[in-house]
Amino acid sequence: TEKNSVQKPALNYLKQETAKYDTETYTLKWEVITENQKNKLNELRTSETQIILEPIFKQQIKKLNPFLTDEEINNLLRQLDALSPSIQGNYEAWKYLRGEKPFYSSKEKRDLNIRFIDTENISNNTFHAIEEFTITNGKYRNRFDIVFFINGIPVIFQENKSPKKDNAIDEGIDQVKRYHEESKEILKLLQAFVITNNLHFSYGPTWFSSVKDTYNYREEQEGDYKRLIESFFDRQRTIKLILDYVQFLYKDNQLQKVILKPHQIRAVEKIIQRAEEEDKLRGLIWHTQGSGKTLTMITAAKLIMENPKFQNPTILMIVDRNELEQQLFKNIESVKLPVKRAESKKDLKQLLETDYRGLIISTIHKFDDFPPNLNTRKNIFVFIDEAHRTTGGDLGNHLMGALPNATIIGFTGTPRATGKANTFLTFGKDDENLYLDKYSIAESIKDGTTLRLHYTHGPNEYLINQETLEKDLEALKNKADDVETLDKAIENLSSKIILEDPKRIEEIAKVIAKHFKENVEPNGYKAFVVAVSRKACVLYKKALDKYLPPEYSKVVISPYYNDDKELKEHHLDPEQERQVRENFKDPNKLPKILIVTDKLLTGFDAPILYCLYLDKIMRDHVLLQTIARVNRPYEKDGLKKPAGLIVDFVGILSDLKKA
Repeated sequence: TEKNSVQKPALNYLKQETAKYDTETYTLKWEVITENQKNKLNELRTSETQIILEPIFKQQIKKLNPFLTDEEINNLLRQLDALSPSIQGNYEAWKYLRGEKPFYSSKEKRDLNIRFIDTENISNNTFHAIEEFTITNGKYRNRFDIVFFINGIPVIFQENKSPKKDNAIDEGIDQVKRYHEESKEILKLLQAFVITNNLHFSYGPTWFSSVKDTYNYREEQEGDYKRLIESFFDRQRTIKLILDYVQFLYKDNQLQKVILKPHQIRAVEKIIQRAEEEDKLRGLIWHTQGSGKTLTMITAAKLIMENPKFQNPTILMIVDRNELEQQLFKNIESVKLPVKRAESKKDLKQLLETDYRGLIISTIHKFDDFPPNLNTRKNIFVFIDEAHRTTGGDLGNHLMGALPNATIIGFTGTPRATGKANTFLTFGKDDENLYLDKYSIAESIKDGTTLRLHYTHGPNEYLINQETLEKDLEALKNKADDVETLDKAIENLSSKIILEDPKRIEEIAKVIAKHFKENVEPNGYKAFVVAVSRKACVLYKKALDKYLPPEYSKVVISPYYNDDKELKEHHLDPEQERQVRENFKDPNKLPKILIVTDKLLTGFDAPILYCLYLDKIMRDHVLLQTIARVNRPYEKDGLKKPAGLIVDFVGILSDLKKA
C-alpha cells in the first residue's frame, strides 16, 4: 500500500539529522508526529478546526520578535485566521511568511515588519511533519497524508499514491483540486504541494491555474525516492522554495501563482553565485525555447535586489524589442519591484550617470554610441534576453564598455557557435563548458515543460524545387538571426515569387482549411499560417475566407505608412492587436487562425496554438524560434495537447531537423 511503500519511508527519512552524499549534505531533523501519536498532536491543537499549531506559533513568534506582547501575538493569529480562503488570501499569507506585512507595535509605537521565519539562522525555526492531519469545517472533513509546518504554520502538504498505479500523479492532482474546494481554510496558508508514488515525485504551487504548473522534481543524480525526499525537504531548501521560488504575478489583470521549476531554481542559484564572484563577470544561461527564461530572470533580479550583500544594486534588463519591454515591465511591476523603463537613449544615460538604484528595463538599441566607463560601480548586473541576437555587434561592445565592472548574464535558447557574434565567446569564457547553466530540448520534453514537435509536409506539388531551395537557403546563411534581417534577405530570392503566387496560395488555403476543420478545430486548438510576406498574408486571408468563416482568421502584420489600400485594410493599432492576441489565447473567442509573417514569431506565448502552417522560407534562429511557438503544453477539460504540429509547404523540413 501507499502507506508502507511511500508514506512511512518518507517519515523515517525526515527524522534523520542529516543525509550525506559525495557532493551534498542535506539537513532534515523534522519533528515527525505519526498518526499513532494522537496525544502529542493534541498538545499542539485542541480541535480538528485548528489549522495553526498555536503553542508552537506563539513561542516562535515571541522568540523571533521579542518586542511583541502576548496580546499582539494573539492578534496576529486572528489576522491569519481572518485571511480570505482564496488566492488573494494565500498571497497575503505568503507576504507574512516573507516578513513583508507591517504590524503596529504598541510598545514601539510604529509599524514593524514581523519575522515569521528566521532565514539567517535556520535552526532557530521549528520543523514539524504531521501524518494524517485532519481538517474539519462543519461541511467537509479531509485527511492530508503529511502536512509540513514551519514555526507552527502549515506550508507544504504531501499526497501519497500507490506505486502500482500508473496514473498516480493525475489522480493526486484531482485530489489537490478537491482540497482547494473543500478545505480552503488550510489551503489559504499552504504554499506548495507534493504528489508522489515513490517512483514519481511532482510538486506545484497551491492555487495553481492549470495542471501544467505541476513539475517533475528530479535531483541531478536521478532515481531514488529517499534522496528525493531528503533533497526536497532539506530545511534550507524548503524555506527557499516557499519564500523565494514561489512568485505571485498579475497576468491579464488576474492574480496568478507560480513556483519555479527545478531547472529555473538551479539557474537562479548559479546566477546569484556568479554575482558574488568578483573575478568572473560573464555567464550564459542556455535554456531551450519555452522553458520560462523570463521568470528565471525576474526571480534572480528580485533575489539580488533583496540581498544586503549587494548593497542596493542596479539591475539592467535588456530585451531586443519594444513589445517585450512592455511585457517585462508589467511582469516586474507585478512582483512589486522598483522598476523604471528607459524611455530614450538620453533617459537611460541619465539613469546610469545619476546612479539610480533598482531595476531598469531597456532595449539594446539605446546603448548606441555610449561613452566608455559611464558607470564603473561593481554592483551593476545586466541580464540580456535573446542574447544570441543582441550582443553580436557594436551595440554589445558599447554596453560592455559603458559598464566595465558590471556582471553580465546572457539568456538564450539558441546560442550561436560561429562568427564574430559567437554567444559562447561573449558570455561563456569564465566557464569550462562555456555556459553557466544548460537546459536542453530533450530534458525539457522529458520534464513536460515543453512538448515534442511533429513535422509533416504539404502536397509535393507545392514544395519549392530542391535546387532553388538549396540555393536560396544558402543565400540566407548568417541572415536569419532575426526576422527583420531575414525579411530583407528574402526580398531578392527567386522562391519569394513562387511563395507569393496567388494561384498557389489559393490552392494551399483550400488544403489548410480542410486540415484545420478535420484535425485542429475539433480538438479545440488554434493555428498559425506563416506566409512569406505581408502581401502573401493578405492573399492567404482572401483565399481562406472562401473556405472558412471570415471571422475565423485575422492578419497580424507590421503596418507601414506608405502601404497600399489592401494592406492598410489589415492594419491594427496597438490596442486592437493586443485584443486579437488575447482573444486568440482564449478557447471561447475568435480568431482561431492568425496569419503572420513578421510579428508573433518570437516571444508570443499561446499554449492553445497547436498547428503551424509554414509557407515562408527561413532557417537557423528564426526557424527554431518560429516552430517553438507550438511547443507549449496545454490542457482543457482533461484533454492534453499531445505535441506541436508543423505542416511545411516549402520543403525546409530537412533544414528543420538540422536546426
